[in-house]
Amino acid sequence: MTDGPLRPILIILPDGFADWETPLIAAAAPEFCGVTVRHATPGGGSARSIGGLTVSDLPEIEIRNDEVIVLCGSDIWTGDNAPDLSDLLRQARDNGQPIAGICAATLALGRAGLLADVAHTSNSAAFVDYYLPGYAGRARYVDQPRALADGGIITAPGSAPVSFAAEVLRAAGVPEATLSQIVGMVSAEHSR
Repeated sequence: MTDGPLRPILIILPDGFADWETPLIAAAAPEFCGVTVRHATPGGGSARSIGGLTVSDLPEIEIRNDEVIVLCGSDIWTGDNAPDLSDLLRQARDNGQPIAGICAATLALGRAGLLADVAHTSNSAAFVDYYLPGYAGRARYVDQPRALADGGIITAPGSAPVSFAAEVLRAAGVPEATLSQIVGMVSAEHSR
């Protein structure tokens, strides 16, 4: 099933997380790929999704040096009460860990300065400009409808959970043949 060592995945679920953005990672990684997945939330405790699903007993975020770190989107990233994960994310990047953000979670990456020297995407350039005016890396923004991986940073618009999952699983070391099977399976209804 795998050609080399696999990295575990940490999915960070903030309050108000977008239900559709990370479940493919959470399900496919252990079921089809043999990748360990764990979840955490800023401050620990519970997180309630946009759709009303409450996830309880989540631990506080603790970064382990071998993980792919995934930030799920939430409207919380757009507000004044957004969790500040900048130090934690910069430390993980310094450790050489892949870091991924989808939808509004790309704002957390921008606040941490992680978009300064990599090609990246999000919901739109106007979206990022509105919440992070003059952010470092604006010239590297790429307007595209699917996930983008560059320099250990993975970004995606909220409408791209499948390509986001594929890039995260790729960063975890999942072989291309397995990735192709997973992407083919979840996109089969759109290929006819």
